[in-house]
Amino acid sequence: MKIGIDVRCFARGKNTGVEEYAKNILESIFESDRVNTYILFFNAWKNQDVDFTWATQNENVFIKKFAIPNKLLNFFLWFFRYPKLDQLLGGVDVFFMPNHNFCAVSQNTELLLTTHDLSFEHYQKTFSLKRQLWHFFVNPRLLMQRANHIFAISEATKIDLCTTYHLPSQKVTVLLNGRPSHMGNLSRNDLSLITVKEKYNLPYKFILYFGTIEPRKNIASIIRSFDILRNNNPHIVHQLVIAGAKGWKSSAINKEKELAKHHADIIIITDIPEIDKEALYTLASVFVYPSFFEGFGFPPLEAMMCGTPVITSHTSSLPEVGGSQSIMIDPYRQEELVIALEALLLDLAVSQNFFNEQIINRYIKKFNWRICGNMFYQHLISLHK
Repeated sequence: MKIGIDVRCFARGKNTGVEEYAKNILESIFESDRVNTYILFFNAWKNQDVDFTWATQNENVFIKKFAIPNKLLNFFLWFFRYPKLDQLLGGVDVFFMPNHNFCAVSQNTELLLTTHDLSFEHYQKTFSLKRQLWHFFVNPRLLMQRANHIFAISEATKIDLCTTYHLPSQKVTVLLNGRPSHMGNLSRNDLSLITVKEKYNLPYKFILYFGTIEPRKNIASIIRSFDILRNNNPHIVHQLVIAGAKGWKSSAINKEKELAKHHADIIIITDIPEIDKEALYTLASVFVYPSFFEGFGFPPLEAMMCGTPVITSHTSSLPEVGGSQSIMIDPYRQEELVIALEALLLDLAVSQNFFNEQIINRYIKKFNWRICGNMFYQHLISLHK
């Protein structure tokens, strides 16, 4: 069987959640399947030097690179439903897309698609006009109707797909994301902790948010809760660190910080390289992630792996990620975040209850890329029968 895979997401040269997901699941698929032939579809007008040796080192994996201007390709795919991507690859039996994108494939080609979330449906106002137009023209609803099968990265996403787009349950399979293999190995005595602390001029004790800096993550509520926490508990010396990549309307977060009474104790750090993330999680006293909506939510899982107590939302997929190993709050009730912070910072017993290394290690075993890749391979086998 010949399987085509859309890897256009790597053309952006960024390391966002989509690229991270695509690389991890593809590596696990190639590890599980040494029989079928995989052909990667890559298109970039300029950035052609993306490293794919992690994929093509496998004898059954090949790549075909194209240099078609993306705007032109996307227009043709949208308006003319041409060219057929499977035909550009020389003909394939299955075409897999690890994320939503403009697409056209032959009718006899099996189309498999991963859907991460439907935030663009439920929280349109948190997306820029450009992103809203992109989703409008890509038309995820139509794309999922055309797809022969869909993989959802959480049970919450599957339920949302079936409810919002009225998809039959048997058309959607849940493939939980795997945990980052490089996380959770850092000793509390590791010298890299000192290096990262000095690099970003971090305080001795701090509350951490890590993720995209944008309104949908409910960061304004974190800042206001921090102000209340410090007002009510003058003896608490913890500062607040907000870290991550700038998202749409990130300037609104800066304005919220400026309005805070304790703005001098709020630090915003952007563009954190992957190599520093584990130390940042490990140094934090508490990790907060009261996002309104997530298809999966890697940061709470990463923080738990690093031994940091987690406060997160009880909405969307976050209960699947945090489970009983984190404190769940209503993201629309700011007072719940304040109470949770006070409980963890003022009562050592509560903090210790939310980090039992043995329980957490057992819990996170279900987040495994190898399991994810093997389930994908089993689906391919079922197609061949």
